Amino acid sequence: MSEKGSMSLTTRIMIGMALGVVVGFLFKLILAGEDELLLDLGLFAFPVKGFFVDGLFNIGGQIFIASLKMLVVPLVFVSLVCGTCSLSDPKTLGRLGGKSIAMYVGTTAIAITVAITLALLVSPGDGVTLPNDATFDAKEAPTLAQVIINMFPTNPIDAMASGNMLQVIVFALLFGIAMALSGEAGQRLSAVFEDLNNVILKLVTLLMNIAPYGVFCLMAKLFTTIELGLIWSLMKYFGVVVAALLIHGLINYSILLKVLTGLNPVTFLSQMKHTCLFAFSTSSSSATMPITLETATKKLGASNSVASFTVPLGATINMDGTAIMQGCATVFIAQVFGVDLSISDYLMVILTATLASVGTAGVPGVGLIMLAMVLNQVGLPVEGIAIIIGVDRLLDMTRTAVNVTGDCMVTCVVAKSEGQLDETVFNDLESAKELEEYKPKARS
Repeated sequence: MSEKGSMSLTTRIMIGMALGVVVGFLFKLILAGEDELLLDLGLFAFPVKGFFVDGLFNIGGQIFIASLKMLVVPLVFVSLVCGTCSLSDPKTLGRLGGKSIAMYVGTTAIAITVAITLALLVSPGDGVTLPNDATFDAKEAPTLAQVIINMFPTNPIDAMASGNMLQVIVFALLFGIAMALSGEAGQRLSAVFEDLNNVILKLVTLLMNIAPYGVFCLMAKLFTTIELGLIWSLMKYFGVVVAALLIHGLINYSILLKVLTGLNPVTFLSQMKHTCLFAFSTSSSSATMPITLETATKKLGASNSVASFTVPLGATINMDGTAIMQGCATVFIAQVFGVDLSISDYLMVILTATLASVGTAGVPGVGLIMLAMVLNQVGLPVEGIAIIIGVDRLLDMTRTAVNVTGDCMVTCVVAKSEGQLDETVFNDLESAKELEEYKPKARS
């Protein structure tokens, strides 16, 4: 039971993150570039890195990530079935899909345009020398036709087991529609799914209690092993990507939200705080999805019928943060290799990256696969990816936070256009604090 003076979840996560960074730096100083440091305790030699970094920190962080990912498939399937079967008019589903995909593709195009423009103004590749050992093995991206075919599962259970979210989404939509058209049998099954949804959301609540510890372990391991010298040598590129991410996440989304809904962007960003912290620490939109869905419905006021569709879809195809990295990386690599790209080349980059954000959804290493596609499209050497891959881990954390913010912004826009947004909940910052503290509320 939370007491009045107890810290909110956001505060505890921030403390865990800060302590993790400090501890990581301390271990980096202790190790001083050594692969391992043995602490002689007389009877035995104690491996510092093996016990703490590769042991405790790694185990704690991976358990935290695994516990979140454990919920993704059941939460998406059950929540999406509940939302779909509650739509009495099948045309509503078509409208939701059209609006959501149009918004996600549109924001991705805006994101990469901002990134390319900023990178051209700053020129992050000037003065950077190409390492002699720069090599990168690019995986082949699937064709658009193959992506469309692969959206439909031959075995829904296998799709759930392998975490193929596009196939899970398609099956859940079809299952929900069938339930809505099945009369009394569908209504009985709907009540079961509603109960399952409540149980899964309660499990999300329980797992939030380990969040500050999980974030601490992830940050401690990351900052023990990260190569700060590499970041410093690529500081100009690093700074351009971060600046583009902040512009898109704080300014572009705020403008779109205000223009399309009239809602207060400051309130929106305030409600997104702890979701963004989760996304930043996990570097995974999919792992953060249970928190994103909870935020969209309980903090932002979107109905479950809308949020259960837009949030899983966004976590699968919304690649605004990745598109920003691609735009900056394309300009950076072109400048490093001394290649002059024309206006038509940059337009091709925007088009390719926007379409690829949907086309490569669900593919492992999606960001680098998409970047390889973009570089090939404009004749740049794929080996250039090897230059930036070392600093991509920290950038990945930031762009994941941007991606989940985009998921929730689009959810608000779509829900508002459908009359499915409770503005009282959206504007109630006090209820947000209660949610962060996870106080149980009496059901009416």
